[in-house]
Amino acid sequence: MDEASGLEAAKLAAEREAERETKRENPGSTWDDPRIPWSGKPRRVDILCWAGIMLSGIFYWVTLPLRTHLVGTHPVLSELIGGGTESIISAAAFARVGHGTLIVVLLAAIPGIMKFDPLYWWAGRLWGERIIALFGGKRKRGARYMGRVDRWGRKFTWPAVIIAPFLPIPNAIIFVIAGWAGMRLLTFVILDIIGTLLWAGLLSGLGYALGHHAVVVAQAISHYGLWVSIALVVVVMFFQVRSQRQMMREYAQTRAAAQQSGTGDPAGADAAADHAPEGNHAPETNHAPEGDQAATS
Repeated sequence: MDEASGLEAAKLAAEREAERETKRENPGSTWDDPRIPWSGKPRRVDILCWAGIMLSGIFYWVTLPLRTHLVGTHPVLSELIGGGTESIISAAAFARVGHGTLIVVLLAAIPGIMKFDPLYWWAGRLWGERIIALFGGKRKRGARYMGRVDRWGRKFTWPAVIIAPFLPIPNAIIFVIAGWAGMRLLTFVILDIIGTLLWAGLLSGLGYALGHHAVVVAQAISHYGLWVSIALVVVVMFFQVRSQRQMMREYAQTRAAAQQSGTGDPAGADAAADHAPEGNHAPETNHAPEGDQAATS
């Protein structure tokens, strides 16, 4: 009886040691969350980059009422804060009637539109396919673009960054793919400036052509837009919270099904299966081009 007890105790000790070893080799099992882009315990750079992205979203919605109020009174300031389409058109229209110049409108668009873009490039360098899949959502747009990069080569990202403002998809997806594909930060910033100026130039031309009519519309937006923008923020927050709850329910159900079938934690396998392009193998997540340095250098 003592021998059997000793064997059982030794077996349990071996199982515990194997479990601890598994956790050491795969720390992501205790940290995995479908709402975050990294696997395993977060590093300092993970926290900094993700906090910056979260703050950029908060900044957009918090400043929306202010930007709406300024669009008909101080459109260049509104453009600097948010870089919105309506602000650029309004600022150019004000320039047409003698308040400001088009050069100022174009220059203000660069920081107004681009101020958070390098964060998304950095996210692509840090997290690669996971952040692309997260931003791509259920439509799997990120996987399709990763497949194109794999087929056409990394130079595909150069024109993609330039025309990103003109595409009917979130610019963040293009920017994280540029980082994932190994584009240098300086190259990314230069291409982003070119695309921003092209976009701002188009909107400025429209605003300048409309002139006084656009000014009248902008002033009406400033008068009534404050309450409309506040209501919009409330509606967006409601749907965002509901979407997050639904995501966590689906994730919990997937984990429960995986545990019942004995396959373990499904998070990494599901992400790869759901977002990998068919017939293609994406480049390594943390691959950097020759001579390139880390994003934080």
